[in-house]
Amino acid sequence: MGLGVKATPSTYAAHALAAVAAVLVLVWCVHFRGGLALEAQNKNLIFNVHPVLMLIGYIILGSEAIMIYKVFPKLNHDTAKLTHLILHAIATVLGAFGIYCAFKYHNDSGIANLYSLHSWLGIGTISLYAIQWVFGFVTFFFPGAAPSVRRSALPWHALFGLFVYVLALATAELGFLEKLTFLESGGLDKYGAEAFLVNFTALVVVLFGASVVVAAVTPAHVEEPRGYAPIPVS
Repeated sequence: MGLGVKATPSTYAAHALAAVAAVLVLVWCVHFRGGLALEAQNKNLIFNVHPVLMLIGYIILGSEAIMIYKVFPKLNHDTAKLTHLILHAIATVLGAFGIYCAFKYHNDSGIANLYSLHSWLGIGTISLYAIQWVFGFVTFFFPGAAPSVRRSALPWHALFGLFVYVLALATAELGFLEKLTFLESGGLDKYGAEAFLVNFTALVVVLFGASVVVAAVTPAHVEEPRGYAPIPVS
């Protein structure tokens, strides 16, 4: 028996929180950190591309792909499936490029790579994300598995997809924590505006991710629970 909750309120909350998170990360990287660049004397500008792409391009776009079936429940199934596939593909590419920017920043700055839990989880998550996409493409899109195989694989595809999504959220939280710790070790005021902004952005991302997960696991339409009838209004 379901909980009697439909996905629509969670999708509204998710979109509002996504907009807030996107604005906050841009304010942080552009206003506080100096801007974005792929080539610059100030190597920090190269790094700034990383959190912007990982949050907006990877997590938020990936979230839209997850919620597409709940945001547009009446959309033609094949159209929704294609949109789901394309959004996840774009998220994968932007996520991979965001990781490249982090490596480029490290290499140009003479900093070691892959020494932190954040970096390990980041590589693992983007790899699992790509594997999930390839599996979905081959099984549900082209060439497409037999109907019985698709029916059996769909729950596992959805479950594993949510696992990878939660892993991406956890990786992002570690990234915010790691970068803020480095900045504070370098003299950033622990109670200053930038520190507050980074912590608040990370909190918004947690709430955003929770809204997406709730939207994903709740139905687009609520059916009347078996054995119960609406309470009559006198």
